[in-house]
Amino acid sequence: QVQLVESGGGLVQAGGSLRLSCAASGFTARAYAMSWYRQAPGKERELVAQITSIGDFTNYAHSVKGRFTISRDNAKNTVYLQMNSLKPEDTAVYYCTASHPIRPWGQGTQVNVSH
Repeated sequence: QVQLVESGGGLVQAGGSLRLSCAASGFTARAYAMSWYRQAPGKERELVAQITSIGDFTNYAHSVKGRFTISRDNAKNTVYLQMNSLKPEDTAVYYCTASHPIRPWGQGTQVNVSH
């Protein structure tokens, strides 16, 4: 069963940091690019960061560039999102997905950034 499970969300003050994890199972995650998306209340889901299958290229939304870092550990089938200098506008549910033919999505992890 293809599955993605996100974790690491929580409540943090503005300026703080969190590290999200996305654990993949049921498929060879290292063969696929992985992405993090987020969705804030009342807004559409938006791309946050992407990483190639071997981690040699990353791409970020303009709003998070320089603050967030996507990485992966293919031995652990896990992708990470290190989020620093968090802002209240980063508050959202964060999801990971893979460029797999069935395009799996995790259940999401809530990030709340207070003023």
